[in-house]
Amino acid sequence: MTEKKITSIGRCYACKRTFAFDPGTVMMFSIDPETGLIPGMTVFGGMREPTPEALARAVDMPICPDCVSKAKKFLEAEDPFAGWKRWPTDER
Repeated sequence: MTEKKITSIGRCYACKRTFAFDPGTVMMFSIDPETGLIPGMTVFGGMREPTPEALARAVDMPICPDCVSKAKKFLEAEDPFAGWKRWPTDER
């Protein structure tokens, strides 16, 4: 008998797509369900010390392999912001 890996089905925290995964090998993020963010992250993207309550209610959310590879490519890029459009400058 061959043993199959037990898989789960869930939604990717980043792209919201449903995918099958092995809970032991997929990348997980702790997310505060009350805010939808990582404990200690502000809505402006800053970080602060997470409260004990936020850590207690945090749940692990999976990240799909596509999003993980896109994040790695973004971090490895020479100038990751080169393709992003900039706001027009107000020249007076």
